Amino acid sequence: MIKPTAGKVFVFFVLISIVAGCTKKQPDYGYAPPFTLPDVDASQISLSDFKGKVLIVTFWATWCPGCVAEMPHFTELYDQYKHQGLEIIGISLDQGGADDVKPFLRKKPVNYTILIGNALVSNKYNTKGILPTTFLIDKTGKIRRKYVGYRDKKIFEKDIETFLSEQPE
Repeated sequence: MIKPTAGKVFVFFVLISIVAGCTKKQPDYGYAPPFTLPDVDASQISLSDFKGKVLIVTFWATWCPGCVAEMPHFTELYDQYKHQGLEIIGISLDQGGADDVKPFLRKKPVNYTILIGNALVSNKYNTKGILPTTFLIDKTGKIRRKYVGYRDKKIFEKDIETFLSEQPE
């Protein structure tokens, strides 16, 4: 009888873990909850205005270091993929609303849509008050990814390319 060594057993379990991790199914977040929110100039913008697009919806605040660090990534991604159907919506949860966001954007301008959020929309998306919380939504309006905390641009880019290449059912 051949007795497995501790090293062989370890390698076996590592390989099983890797295979299991590769086949792990993403959670089903359902469809993105609808909203209508003001932008920084008080124009009303609805999620439905972006129907058929791949969307990044990110909840952020001016005082959140991770949120601010992601903003240049989103600016670059929007420049790179907007002509292929990407839209990005930043929903500010600053307590001061547009009064906090406008001066911030003058110092750190972005090229994508910024809306003024509230507790109702944050609760609909179950952010649990953790910022940044970012959702990737496919062309059908289904939430396909949820990221809590700062993420590198490459993480978003991989998902964007995948979702842009998909044909809606």
